[in-house]
Amino acid sequence: MMHQAQSAAGEMSGRLAWAGFPAGLRAVVEDYFGARVDQAETPQGGFSQDMACRLTFSNARQAFVKGCGPHSGGESYALHRAEARIAAALPVTVPAPRLLAEFEADGWIVVAFEAIDGRPPAQPWKPDELDGILSTVTLLAEVVNPSPIDVPTVAERLADTFQGWRRLRVAREADEDLRWLDPWALRHLDELAGLETRWGEAAAGPGLAHADLRADNMLITEDRVIVVDWPWACRAVAWFDLLGMLPSIQLAGGPEPGTIWNGHPVARDADSDAVTTVLAARTGFFVRQARQPAPPGAPTLRAFQQAQGEVAMRWLAARMQR
Repeated sequence: MMHQAQSAAGEMSGRLAWAGFPAGLRAVVEDYFGARVDQAETPQGGFSQDMACRLTFSNARQAFVKGCGPHSGGESYALHRAEARIAAALPVTVPAPRLLAEFEADGWIVVAFEAIDGRPPAQPWKPDELDGILSTVTLLAEVVNPSPIDVPTVAERLADTFQGWRRLRVAREADEDLRWLDPWALRHLDELAGLETRWGEAAAGPGLAHADLRADNMLITEDRVIVVDWPWACRAVAWFDLLGMLPSIQLAGGPEPGTIWNGHPVARDADSDAVTTVLAARTGFFVRQARQPAPPGAPTLRAFQQAQGEVAMRWLAARMQR
């Protein structure tokens, strides 16, 4: 979650404020921008507890900064470093904020981007804004295929993520109560778990995928859509991002996933079996994650995952013609 976007996914999650960073690190940032911070606006929405805010300096310069400290754990720190590396390498043809600087000290990190004068898409969707978002997906598939930067493959990036059906099958074999699971999914659990094992090959491709594309990671400016938050970027098939964002689009009042999919140019030449395989893996992730304890500071995350899982499940069942 960047800039001033109001998340469609949940409420603000107790973010670390700019003032909570060590004074020495804040001073380094102010020295870099040549002025003191006059205002630090923390955006609403998102799930992370890490710092994200728009800084306005006394010399009128602005920057959007993100950061975390030792309290956040190694994964969050690694994601900030990955985002800085990816942002620095993205070509100007990619509609994304430009990296300004990165600061690290004593286990703390701050990454500074250009401040974007934009707003999140309206939720529920306005038809023209949704059209602009979907056109941006097409643009991304064109300008980053093949990927212009060195990033992991999608299978490497999400290896521990898309194992939902297999983990549920293990739970069933351990006699855990799965009566909460959708009856269709429960009947076809073995088939879904088997299908899921092939998702990495089905999603493989040379293009650059954002891998976390949703309304709260996009900003609408006067003349285009800017895509923010790139730490999960990876190499994947061109339609990977489109497929991943469709359940969240319906949840915010947009069309059903299949309706958009069947008419979108990025999906036109997609292999049908590969699509179903990747959709199965993503659905399994949503379904299982929705039953896990809520992470600290993100009480609405599991409900959002459950809602996406329900949408994805209906689409998956229709594609599998069961």
